[in-house]
Amino acid sequence: MLQQEVLPITISSEAEAKYPLLDRIEYPQDLRQLSPEELPQLCAEIRSFMLEALSVNPGHLGANLGAVEITVAMHYVFDTPQDRIVWDVGHQAYVHKILTGRKHAFHTLRKWGGLAGFPTPTESEYDTFSAGHASNSISAALGMAVATALKHEDRRVVAFIGDGAMSGGMAFEGLNNASSFPNNLLVILNDNNMSIDHNVGGLNKHMVNLLTNPTYNSMRYDMYRMLRKLHIVKEGQRKDLQRFNNRVKALLSGQSNFFDSFSIRYLGPTDGHDVVHLVQILQDIRDMKGPRLLHISTTKGKGYQPAEQDPTVWHAPGKFDPLTGKRVIAKSAAPKPPKYQDVFGHTLVELAGEDERIVAVTPAMPTGCSMNYMMEAYPNRSFDVGIAEEHAVTFSSGMATEGFIPVCNIYSTFMQRAYDQLIHDVALTNSHVVFCLDRAGLVGEDGATHQGAFDIAYLRTIPGMTICSPYDEVQLRHLLRSACFDWQGPVAIRYPRGEGSTIDWQQPMHTHPHGKARVLKEGQDLTFLSFGPIGHSVTKVVDRLQGEGYSVGHIDLVFAKPLDEACITHVLREAQNVITIEEGCLNGGVGSGILQLAMEHGLSPRIKCLGLPDEFIAHGTPQQQRQYCGLDEESMYQEAKQLLAHHN
Repeated sequence: MLQQEVLPITISSEAEAKYPLLDRIEYPQDLRQLSPEELPQLCAEIRSFMLEALSVNPGHLGANLGAVEITVAMHYVFDTPQDRIVWDVGHQAYVHKILTGRKHAFHTLRKWGGLAGFPTPTESEYDTFSAGHASNSISAALGMAVATALKHEDRRVVAFIGDGAMSGGMAFEGLNNASSFPNNLLVILNDNNMSIDHNVGGLNKHMVNLLTNPTYNSMRYDMYRMLRKLHIVKEGQRKDLQRFNNRVKALLSGQSNFFDSFSIRYLGPTDGHDVVHLVQILQDIRDMKGPRLLHISTTKGKGYQPAEQDPTVWHAPGKFDPLTGKRVIAKSAAPKPPKYQDVFGHTLVELAGEDERIVAVTPAMPTGCSMNYMMEAYPNRSFDVGIAEEHAVTFSSGMATEGFIPVCNIYSTFMQRAYDQLIHDVALTNSHVVFCLDRAGLVGEDGATHQGAFDIAYLRTIPGMTICSPYDEVQLRHLLRSACFDWQGPVAIRYPRGEGSTIDWQQPMHTHPHGKARVLKEGQDLTFLSFGPIGHSVTKVVDRLQGEGYSVGHIDLVFAKPLDEACITHVLREAQNVITIEEGCLNGGVGSGILQLAMEHGLSPRIKCLGLPDEFIAHGTPQQQRQYCGLDEESMYQEAKQLLAHHN
């Protein structure tokens, strides 16, 4: 489909850019004072504003450049916040934030104490629903629309969803239910043929077919406008006319429309970068009765050539020079440790080269989790199943049933979506599936919706589940090999986002004994029991305390389940003070398990459990988040000193 040419972005080299139209807008009511003819210029100014801001304060760039026109059009036509806009995923809502009273705070985006990177109801009344995970917008908006009908209120409800999120099962559940109750739900499908990586699956192919054969949709839209103006079509005739439409569409296109099969009025596809035309369409369909779907075609990164050419890299590019398009990559004279993600990806390729039974599964995150290395090396044994975590888990279990060794990489926060499948489809049959939980613990600027805070607690309750976490990248290799070749049943290996601590990580792999902790140092005054990479910070605290004359021990637990009962009970008997440390929620975490062991064995040393408090941790840098949670080195040191002082 041909798309409207957008006005060029002009990036000022002066310290203060000038945005004559944007400067007049604080809230949507100001936007509605502009004429439709002024909107293209406003969109160009918004793009320039975002580029300058995000070049120094990194965020999600590509998706927001692609959603400028439709966001402007929605706030221009709908009476927000009286009318509701529900965002799916939410990382494409930056323009929405700029237009709803947060423009002057935009430089604080994703910073500690600043604006969240996703819609947050506590931040603004314009943020109608919390967003961060995919595929929930249609269900939430449908609930609002049905509630509006029950209360007889004059309010419109819009769900804004991308084509990547549309592949999630919950989106289909919402669509399937949409025509069951009286409502005025409008779904806007933002189709840029991308989520983060390229879309996959049959629905994506159907979208392409719709985009390449828009003749009937255009005809039907024009016909509807004419009949409505002539007052020929009455509401009682809507379903009969819709069934007739579906039959004609099937004759013209050779297939029925996917959305028509849900009894949802389908309009489109239309150019998502022609803001004037979008305003006209939204005005025409705003007061339609019943659920309908507007399909718009957009380009991720629209208006900024580097982002259009490489949308995967420019999804969240970090800092960059907006004038040249060159990304700012910090250079260091000393070699840097690799990211845990890259160690995982390269190690998986090594293991797959040893054993053809190893297969790789990811729900739409091959680049983020570094499974793209496996996809390049062994494409026939690598499976990107789209935004479908539930399916990914059960699909993996099915492959395990046939003798394969599935390695399923899912971000910790997204594994929550597949909890029933973990229990019913994996653990109940003791399927040998290796789950690699990326982004475990505190993730930084993505904030509350993306923290890997709960996996230890919710996995510990599942019978037969093994939960482990590496101290460093070398141990990640040992655990991954052991999980694939030496252990039985379901295994979860959790590790954090970003760089590790070991430069020389490509060491030979060996088997790690199942359920066994590592004694790094013994001590009588105080012993730390740490789980995962946070153990490196603990090691520094131990050295500091030993320098002050204390006898301090340190155990790297390695496993949250099964706990090394022999090792832990020995520590509980010998140490006068014990501190457990984990980068996960305290309720139900490793510390809870150790307290239970102490109680069962009648042991009563003074025990302090450190971890994430019983709240959702806000966005900021990981170091700021650790300081807030008391997991930075200084906080751990002070906790230890208090225990030791109390004992003395």
